[in-house]
Amino acid sequence: MRVIVIGASGTVGKAITEELEKNHEVIRAGRSGLDIIVDTTSVDSIKNMYEKIGKVDAVVSATGSAHFGSILELTPELNEVGIRSKLKGQINLVLLGMNYINDGGSFTLTTGIMMDDPILQGASAAMANGGVKAFVKSAAIEMPRGIRINSVSPNVLQESLDKYGEFFPGFNAVPASRVALAFRKSVDGAQTGQNYEVY
Repeated sequence: MRVIVIGASGTVGKAITEELEKNHEVIRAGRSGLDIIVDTTSVDSIKNMYEKIGKVDAVVSATGSAHFGSILELTPELNEVGIRSKLKGQINLVLLGMNYINDGGSFTLTTGIMMDDPILQGASAAMANGGVKAFVKSAAIEMPRGIRINSVSPNVLQESLDKYGEFFPGFNAVPASRVALAFRKSVDGAQTGQNYEVY
């Protein structure tokens, strides 16, 4: 299959690419230094990516930023980071990519543990993750041509504990390679409307 991985330069993206390259042709997309450049906060950039790549069998999103901070300091502008990137950015990959997915293809988006297991300073990220999860579940019953859509919800990564560990005290960190298996399950499997939890 021909698969595009958006966010391929990130920790999870690299692990997903390594896992999927075993059996598929993988096109790596992201902000810089990859096969194709894309900014998921820009509709025009997403359109341009699809036009350059053409038809694919699967779209995998391992991207999306959100603001982490106290609810007392959260402003509409800071909250907009997660809305534009993690929520709208990923949903727009689906909406704009529908005509570029082959029959029976799939979309796989990324959510995260904090939507179900709240953390301090994580309200904005949880909001964006929960929105993606709800979109996936609802969109699955309307997808045309046998196209499937799922999401993956990882715990904090072992590889990211230095950066994010303080936000996740007592959480059981998981390796990126294990998270990548959930993405493979979505791409190579038959389920749709699922949120695969890697906790």
